[in-house]
Amino acid sequence: MPITQAQIEKIVSLARSYGATRLILFGSIIEKPTEARDVDIACDGVAGWKLYELAARIEEELHTPLDLVPLSPPSRFTRYIESKGKILI
Repeated sequence: MPITQAQIEKIVSLARSYGATRLILFGSIIEKPTEARDVDIACDGVAGWKLYELAARIEEELHTPLDLVPLSPPSRFTRYIESKGKILI
């Protein structure tokens, strides 16, 4: 399930509308796109329930399962995402 440029642009547009300051695509969609079953995104700048609302909006728009995780507070996992992921914002 490779992700298209149009889908990336839609994700970025929606994330910006929710106030995202950083957005990183990571996981199988980057490492093995033909084997990916979902889209993994890490986000900064969207707090609380708005993060879940954003995730639901992206899933609805893409018709694809999505995992959206916060980049704050920093952790070993978020540092891994930052080092291996594709920065969108």
